[in-house]
Amino acid sequence: MPYNLAAPERDIEELVVRRAEVFREKQGINLLTGHCAHTIDSGNRIVSGSTLDDKKFELPYDRLLIATGGNPIVPELPGFDLPGIITLKTLGDGRYLKTILKTTAVKKAVLVGMGYINLEMCEALVSLGIDVDMVKPGPIFLPWLEPSMAQSIKEEIESRQVGIHAGHTIERIEKTGDRLQVICPDLKLAGDLVIVGIGIRPNSAMAADAGLELSVGQSIATDRRACTSDGNIYAAGDCADAYHVVSGQKTWIPLALRANRAGWAVADNICGKNAELDGVAGTAVFKVFDFEVARTGLTAAEAAEAGFEPVENMIKARSKAHGHPGSSPIQVNLVGDKKTGRLLGAQMTGKDGVAHRINGPAVALQCGMTVKQYSQTDLAYAPPIGPTWDPTLTAANQLLKKLGSSPD
Repeated sequence: MPYNLAAPERDIEELVVRRAEVFREKQGINLLTGHCAHTIDSGNRIVSGSTLDDKKFELPYDRLLIATGGNPIVPELPGFDLPGIITLKTLGDGRYLKTILKTTAVKKAVLVGMGYINLEMCEALVSLGIDVDMVKPGPIFLPWLEPSMAQSIKEEIESRQVGIHAGHTIERIEKTGDRLQVICPDLKLAGDLVIVGIGIRPNSAMAADAGLELSVGQSIATDRRACTSDGNIYAAGDCADAYHVVSGQKTWIPLALRANRAGWAVADNICGKNAELDGVAGTAVFKVFDFEVARTGLTAAEAAEAGFEPVENMIKARSKAHGHPGSSPIQVNLVGDKKTGRLLGAQMTGKDGVAHRINGPAVALQCGMTVKQYSQTDLAYAPPIGPTWDPTLTAANQLLKKLGSSPD
């Protein structure tokens, strides 16, 4: 949605992936729009709810898939229910915001939170000529990223005259004339609109009420077949947990590929095929202005919490071969386990070649490779694409030295 919102000429409806009539007419699925499920009677296998005109319904099931997604977190503070306070989660949110941007003279926006979505929205709003301030209570900008790498991203954003205000506790939002004010003890930020992007929580209340077991972050607990604690009920998407391929522990990382993959697995299992999911590495990438930022696996802090003995090392390299036009700096931070030499995670930033390069370490994590094994992988080389030694290979070689080993 941020990229659509940055382009006033684009219709927000372009983002609809599949319309209701396609389910009904092409695939023969009895898709019931305007129906809200309220309760699951797992003993009798019945879903109950009501329609938009307040009629009650009951649907019996043999197998049930819960794919209720996640809800945006909105602080329970005064003023967060005022008009002009926007979350960006559903297509309806996008329609509402697009209408505001088209019909209102928005000159200034305040973004509460500095996660992926708000960073993308920051770029979108600046491209529309709107001034932006970002604020959050946590004192560290991008706390999961190696500090010098995070500083590079912060400086890039600030170079676009965006205010970065980390470490400010928000007390309330007030309406002053036509503007909204985000009030902190030591700071006041005024804007024509406020976008709240501080994360989501799994929409698992109905599952909990049905007696299903919950997991990390109140997500719905599932096994590797995406089956819940009730053998007739499955869960997939942002409402459900997963296994982490590095730690082997349960985790909740709501990202699109896992949601899609789990949905396919549930369909196979309901139809009698045995489909199991290996898990997730938390591979993610986002773009903010000219920078690409990517991660996969565990940070050093996460690795220590999971019981590893993490060692990390950050290197600076170039995105293309030495002297090739268009080459730009790229930073790679790798995390390895001192005890086993296993690769545990990677973070990467740069203006070129980051987004797809992170997939190498992601595959290595999925396969349980050591840092030394990854350092020996035969990666492609061409001067316009990268240096002879890919930056991730250079990073692996340097990390090996800290781990007490060396490349062959």
